Amino acid sequence: MPSRTEKSSDSAVGAKKVMARRSLLSYIKGILPSLNPTARLIAQCVLADPEKVISSSIAQLREASGASVGAIVAFCRRLGLKGFADFKIALARDLAQSGLPAGTASQSGSLFEKVFAFHAQSLSETLQINDQAIFQRVATVIERAGRIELFSIGMSYPVAYTAYCKFLLLGLPAAAHFDSHIQLINATQLKAGDVAFGISCSGTTAETAQCLQVAKAKRATTVCITNAMRSPIVAHSDLCLYATPSEINYFQAPLASRITQLAVIDALFVYLALKSKNRTAKRLQQSGEQLLTRRLP
Repeated sequence: MPSRTEKSSDSAVGAKKVMARRSLLSYIKGILPSLNPTARLIAQCVLADPEKVISSSIAQLREASGASVGAIVAFCRRLGLKGFADFKIALARDLAQSGLPAGTASQSGSLFEKVFAFHAQSLSETLQINDQAIFQRVATVIERAGRIELFSIGMSYPVAYTAYCKFLLLGLPAAAHFDSHIQLINATQLKAGDVAFGISCSGTTAETAQCLQVAKAKRATTVCITNAMRSPIVAHSDLCLYATPSEINYFQAPLASRITQLAVIDALFVYLALKSKNRTAKRLQQSGEQLLTRRLP
């Protein structure tokens, strides 16, 4: 069994690989729920004003966050960086590449403009944090699946139902049930060659994580879309797609989470549709002709 030091080293190496292709700030947002209280204070301080952190000393960040110097260094190493100096360089590079100043969503403008600006930024971050190779692998297993069961409850369920409708248009054997008990029953009936697709904003929804865990034990391929990296649902998933985390809450639900989750579903739909363009066009035409009979004159 690997020691705690070895596990920490593996985690840092994994983070470094992740950071090679993802936005640093987006990654910090994604792992925020999984951080311990002290590391979370440091992360929140960085996310609140990254430009200020770039020009700050480690002592100033210690004072602003309330964390010790050792905790700050440990936080940097958890991200796959050698220390605070490397962290500031990576942060500056991240801001330069994004072309977005800190606090984009809180700049001056009407509330209408702020909401749209926030959604635009969230969609851009979602694109950055997903690996194209993983996206293609997810599309491939969905295309070849003998059965696709979508698992989600609460406010993430509409996203799962949308995915079901889009997969149905492509002629894929998808199903999405609202009742969590029926979802669990269906999870027990999956087998190798089937796909269990879980969607959870927090990644901690017990019912959804349990369905993926059961499906995985049945040798089905497990896939998830979540807004939280390193969350329990990720541990039960063979393939993970991420929607960008949202720091703005509205009725206790992240403001942009559904928009970014739906964007990922739309991307899968378009990718799969284009892979079998002629077959898809025929199906859509047949469906469209019948649906037109439901239109009022």
